[in-house]
Amino acid sequence: MRALRILLIVVVIFGGLFVIADRVAVNFAEGEAADRLKATENLSTTPDVSIKGFPFLTQVVGGSLDDIEVGITNYEAAAGNGAEKLRIDDLRADMRGVEFSGDYSSATATSATGTATIAYDELLKTAKSEPTQVAPGVTANVVGLSDGGNGKIKVTVEATVLGTKLPEPVSVLSSVTVIDGTVRVKADGLPKFGGVEIAESRVRAITDFQQKIDGLPGGIKLDKVQAAPNGVEITVKGSNVRLAG
Repeated sequence: MRALRILLIVVVIFGGLFVIADRVAVNFAEGEAADRLKATENLSTTPDVSIKGFPFLTQVVGGSLDDIEVGITNYEAAAGNGAEKLRIDDLRADMRGVEFSGDYSSATATSATGTATIAYDELLKTAKSEPTQVAPGVTANVVGLSDGGNGKIKVTVEATVLGTKLPEPVSVLSSVTVIDGTVRVKADGLPKFGGVEIAESRVRAITDFQQKIDGLPGGIKLDKVQAAPNGVEITVKGSNVRLAG
């Protein structure tokens, strides 16, 4: 019995030392991965990197990590067509099956899924915010985007008729979709500008707009999008996503 107790004590001690060594190693690896991702994606701030699964050291020996969570705040995505970049808030991605090279200089995830938000003031950069003529004597421009409820965006438009600005802006509920990496906003109906009859195509030139978003980290792509209280919420996904190298 005494020998068994000694053996159990030794096992517990070595087990505790292994856990400590494993946690020290994973904390170091998370810091290194965050620094490499910051350099690879030219980020202004260091991202959050969390390596899941236990034990970490046995995963390292196998050359593959089961699950890594990455968080990036205020990511500036290329807006396409040389347009101004769009700020994406709180980009979170879950990377699965991450394989890395022997010298840890590169890492690639088999698959990735995640979420992010584009604030309405950022998306407004894409809309016609400067007064544009939609009919003789009538100009209009988008002055605000907000949550319209039930997954819709409320697009608020100001109009000037024969030199007089309408006393109240008009608004229309719009649907938001994503196709081939492009966020598209399309009015469900058409607003009226002081009772003036205006061709649908001219009105939609103001109310409808789209924005392509390129250059997300590691090559992940936009998947789905919906309107929410604080902005447009997007989901992203990808395969063979490059984390470093």
